[in-house]
Amino acid sequence: MPRTPIEIHDSAPLKAVLVGIHDTSARTSTPETGISWKESMRELARLAETLDYEVVAELTQEREAPDPLTYVGKGKARELLELVEREGAACAIVDGRLTPTQLRNLESLSGVFVMDRTDLILRIFAARASTAEGKIQVEMAAARHALGRLSGIGVEMSNPGAGIGTRGPGETKIEMDRRVLRSRIAGLNRELKRVAKIRAEQTKKRRQSGIPIVSLVGYTNAGKSTLFNALTGDQAYADDKLFATLDPWTRRWELPGGQVVLLVDTVGFIQGLPHELIAAFRATLEESVDSDLLIHVVDASNPAWPQQMATVDGVLSDLGVDKRPKVLCFNKKDRVFRDDLDSMLRLHAGSVAISAVFEEGLDDLIQATIQGLSAKRVTVLWRIPYSKWDLVFEIKRAGTVRDEVHDDEGALLKVELLPEDAERLSRKLGTNRQ
Repeated sequence: MPRTPIEIHDSAPLKAVLVGIHDTSARTSTPETGISWKESMRELARLAETLDYEVVAELTQEREAPDPLTYVGKGKARELLELVEREGAACAIVDGRLTPTQLRNLESLSGVFVMDRTDLILRIFAARASTAEGKIQVEMAAARHALGRLSGIGVEMSNPGAGIGTRGPGETKIEMDRRVLRSRIAGLNRELKRVAKIRAEQTKKRRQSGIPIVSLVGYTNAGKSTLFNALTGDQAYADDKLFATLDPWTRRWELPGGQVVLLVDTVGFIQGLPHELIAAFRATLEESVDSDLLIHVVDASNPAWPQQMATVDGVLSDLGVDKRPKVLCFNKKDRVFRDDLDSMLRLHAGSVAISAVFEEGLDDLIQATIQGLSAKRVTVLWRIPYSKWDLVFEIKRAGTVRDEVHDDEGALLKVELLPEDAERLSRKLGTNRQ
């Protein structure tokens, strides 16, 4: 069975050397991530620290494209060997995606375990996933990554064999490994479909309840979970780490006026997210952002916030939900100079600025949320007799009561809600909406 990055070096902390390349002559961004190489390296360090690796050194090189054999070239690979020996590092982490040949050669020349950005993110997801579905998705992503990494170069991988686990003479080591991995992926797919069916039923029930759904989306470490806790009073895990939480949380959030919505905290996005993970988490992502309103949380204190915004918008576009009503929320305003924050707000009309950790600006966010939910809503007038007053609670849960005037026989309510809820409640009231 070929190694996978999740199965190696599970004990922490380990000393690590970061490796990256950049081309200063033609572009300022890295080909794998699309952000500046300096910011990409800083992000790689944060990813390493998320798994409690101790980053002891960085090795960078200017070149137009990765070396096809060693990623950084033989000279830099030998320099890496000297660096890891001097620092006592146990591994090297490359800010890019290595081919099997590059990985094998770089490990041989440096003398240490090497992983790339994809390997590192897979390890983080494996450590952070807590639900059964999340664990299956991560394992399937790791298996797909391992399948893509298989290389037939080497005598031990190409010799036919008839040992235990093979199909007899003629099946090579690589063919056996591929067969085992494909069998495992097929089994995980079946298990994932079973778990996903249960989740789909839960989502269907939430939709049938008529309660609006609001999803928090954003780049990893933007502060979504801290905001989620501040709005709902819940205690979802939140930490100043990349990918602190992976599994979506859903809680009731009561807005002023009594309207209740379901608030969903989704997994954070990141530049260069491995395509294996995107494929594995696609169903979960699609359902978690299939909402009446999206709150896009942006870390205003991060210098790369425009690129991070673009990354999130790109994923939302891929998922087909980029046209949904959306509130742009600049978080961590306590870490930003006032003039810079004002520039952000002017650049993005209708956006709000908050500090989730200090719970500042939440009233502005709540009002923007109410307005965002109103974008696809209708306003109705209902005269409700006291004999049907039990329906008022359902009305307030589904929508927002803008005006309420009482007389001896009942009350006249001016309500804002979704068209389908207006039709449903009109039938219950036995009246046409006005």
